[in-house]
Amino acid sequence: MLSLEGISAGYGRITVLHDIHLKVNSGEIVSLIGANGAGKTTTLMTISGIVQCRKGSIRFMDQSIENNRPDKIVRMGLSQVPEGRHIFPYMTVRENLDMGAYLRKDSREVQKDLKQIFSMFPILEERKNQVGGTLSGGEQQMLAISRALMARPKLLLLDEPSLGLAPIFVHQIMNMIKHINEKNQTTILFVEQNANIALKIASRGYVMENGKIVLHDRCASLLKNEQVKKAYLGL
Repeated sequence: MLSLEGISAGYGRITVLHDIHLKVNSGEIVSLIGANGAGKTTTLMTISGIVQCRKGSIRFMDQSIENNRPDKIVRMGLSQVPEGRHIFPYMTVRENLDMGAYLRKDSREVQKDLKQIFSMFPILEERKNQVGGTLSGGEQQMLAISRALMARPKLLLLDEPSLGLAPIFVHQIMNMIKHINEKNQTTILFVEQNANIALKIASRGYVMENGKIVLHDRCASLLKNEQVKKAYLGL
């Protein structure tokens, strides 16, 4: 579904990503782990067209998308939930969800998806008229992910979904990711500093260091890898 071949990208004169090769197959949950500053967010932003790709190719659904406009990439079926949630804090929960479907014209299907969101996350329906900025951190993350789902993506990119959340919300968000993958059949690529959690819910994982992919394997194998255990699992 998604493939990155030899990607280099960065900001200004600084190159952050160096010869990145990464693949995500349809129906998978794939995790990208690494320390802060390793280049994980830049990878997602490059896929989404927000950061300029300097070298290499990105293909999504058999189409080249490197350096396409972000709105065009969303229309193709790829949505991203940014690090830090970035909901619209002065808009209601319902208005935030409506913004997720902004590019869609199938109003009947939009209403159907809205009902499904409220079915999956009743707290959002309860608070649909509440201003987004007054929600708890966990509730805002649920809203951010739900807003992305309103675009009806084939591939969902998640950037640090557990960042800054209490343990109870981390558990809920991870269950939410698995539910979206299994029930909605949405393919997911997510960045996560909490390697232990990331490798337990994904099928395959990539390890990034200093803008390069240094390891790639089945998550079950990465959890047993001595290098990963020492550097990321605290074992």
